[in-house]
Amino acid sequence: MDTDTVIRLRRVVLKLARQLNAASREEGLSPTQASVLGITSVRGPLSLAELTELEGINPTMLSRVIGKLDEYGLIKRLRDPDDFRAARVEVTPKGRNVYGRIKAQRSAVISESVAGLPEGQQAALLAALPALENLAEDLRDTVRRDRGRLPDAPPPG
Repeated sequence: MDTDTVIRLRRVVLKLARQLNAASREEGLSPTQASVLGITSVRGPLSLAELTELEGINPTMLSRVIGKLDEYGLIKRLRDPDDFRAARVEVTPKGRNVYGRIKAQRSAVISESVAGLPEGQQAALLAALPALENLAEDLRDTVRRDRGRLPDAPPPG
């Protein structure tokens, strides 16, 4: 893929993310807070180590995010039954409601926007979903593998 196409794809993905993140801001949450709330809602309860891995953020940042979500009453911390030194988090009923509103808002925005596209573009977008899903997974794996390295930087060690 040529450089201009890569730049174009990167820009459109970032623009889409910014537009969808607006729904979390309406609930008073940062995009990272909304993401942690969403993962905890869908997969929880989770250990902090699991959340760190899923979110791809450092433990200090995650601790701050968890602290805010706990302060807002959206999640609660639990003792890990297998390791009393470790904590787990689970979503509260209030958190589940907030995440439900965020999810509904995001779905409504996407539905309305896609419905406004010409039929050919709608079909092309739907046909591209498997490729976009694969791209998202591959990007996640690449970022995890190469975290902290610039593309031209030599491997650590």
